[in-house]
Amino acid sequence: MTSCFDREDGEFRVLVNHEEQYSLWPAWKSIPGGWRDTGVSGARQHCLDYIEQTWTDMRPLSLRQWMDEQAAGQA
Repeated sequence: MTSCFDREDGEFRVLVNHEEQYSLWPAWKSIPGGWRDTGVSGARQHCLDYIEQTWTDMRPLSLRQWMDEQAAGQA
């Protein structure tokens, strides 16, 4: 049995959380708490391509901010 997340023929949307981490989500499923819709939807591959192009820094937002603060403190 194929997971609804793996179906090539499904309709998906792209979600993002407060840490700027992205997720592929079936369009028919309710958006889970802590996530919001980016407005990008369509075929699975379209959504995956968007995520690949957009989510270029895999570090969570809080880690990026902390690292920036550390770097600024050493300058």
